[in-house]
Amino acid sequence: MNRWLKLVLLALAVVLAFELVVHRARRLRGVPSGVAAPGFTLPAADGAQVSLEGLRGKVVALNFWATWCGPCREEIPELARVYTARQGRCFEMLGVAEESGAHGEVTATARKLGINYPVLFDDDAKVGDAFHIPGYPRTYLIDVDGRIRKVFEGQLAEGELDRALAPLLAECPRA
Repeated sequence: MNRWLKLVLLALAVVLAFELVVHRARRLRGVPSGVAAPGFTLPAADGAQVSLEGLRGKVVALNFWATWCGPCREEIPELARVYTARQGRCFEMLGVAEESGAHGEVTATARKLGINYPVLFDDDAKVGDAFHIPGYPRTYLIDVDGRIRKVFEGQLAEGELDRALAPLLAECPRA
């Protein structure tokens, strides 16, 4: 009996180790482009509930950031510039902060850094987990049909987001 218990425990340990390795590898890769973006609804700094599904028909730039992230802070002026230039009928930008319970700090930092687009709170990191965020910043471009079309890992270079948005915005339905 003792021998069987050891074998069962060893098999269980192997299975758990395999699962951990696979989960970590999946998170490091992130959600690839070309697949449907995971759906979510999150609270925004202004008190509204924002649903990705509710933005179907628009191109969405989804930026995962943190208050303590230097590259995140450095790219915010570029994100704010793009949002100002492109906001409207067929474009939305969302900033997602994964800082549990730190709504006041996130909101104050967003204001200080000049974030002019909606900031969402992912307190339990479920959205970050669904997108397999390995680090910050990370930006996803989601097309009008809700599919991920481009993934930016790390800080965006000046003009990089604009260049990637142009062909997606050209696909927007004309009103």
